[in-house]
Amino acid sequence: MSLDSSRARLQRFDRYFRLQHILMFVSVIILVITAIPLWCLRYPFAVFPAGVIDFFGVPELVRTVHIGAGFLLLFAFGYQVFYMLVHPGGRRDFLLMLPVKKDFSDLYQNILYFLGKTDSPPAFGRFAYFQKFDYWAMFWGCWIMIGTGLIMLYPEKVTVWLPSGAATAVFGIAREAHYHDAILAALTLITWHMYHVHLRPGKFPGSMVWWHGRITQKEQEQEHPLEKEELFSLSCKNSSQNNLRSNR
Repeated sequence: MSLDSSRARLQRFDRYFRLQHILMFVSVIILVITAIPLWCLRYPFAVFPAGVIDFFGVPELVRTVHIGAGFLLLFAFGYQVFYMLVHPGGRRDFLLMLPVKKDFSDLYQNILYFLGKTDSPPAFGRFAYFQKFDYWAMFWGCWIMIGTGLIMLYPEKVTVWLPSGAATAVFGIAREAHYHDAILAALTLITWHMYHVHLRPGKFPGSMVWWHGRITQKEQEQEHPLEKEELFSLSCKNSSQNNLRSNR
């Protein structure tokens, strides 16, 4: 009985990447859940917000958990940046995440494919344009959420660095940016990210790549055919170099 090579598992993400991702989504889930009653505190006399506040109980306890999750997000983001700077795989993935001209042509071809105007979808490398969108939305979102969160958490220390009379405006801007970027981030994760990773055809009811970091050869052929070609070419090149060394 022969083994179906298309079902063989390939390591796509290493343990360091997976740990960073787990820390990130755990912190974000806690932040989203605890943010709901904190948002409702802005409208304490409305029926629905009042019910939400009562359900979660003591607002100060919710705020404490929210702040703790915020520091977990800060750690996860710092870990991700450190991984990107010092680890070869992190540096490679960061460079591959940078937008290129092909991403825009892939988006255009994908639209034509969804509309039935072309027979084949675009061929992606290690990261498709929608995965790059995910990454950069997370990257800049972390800067905004962490920065504005620290401003609200330590107003006395921030005031020292502000011009006279600017504190009220800065804190107001930070608060509104924090609230509204949180809503945008949550909606993006629930719709865009969840669909592409877990809900689209071929992935439902969910992908476990975030846990074990592996995909099948069939998945690589379908979703990242250009990466497969690059890895095959690299393998052939390395094999040729090894043969030359052994023949000397």
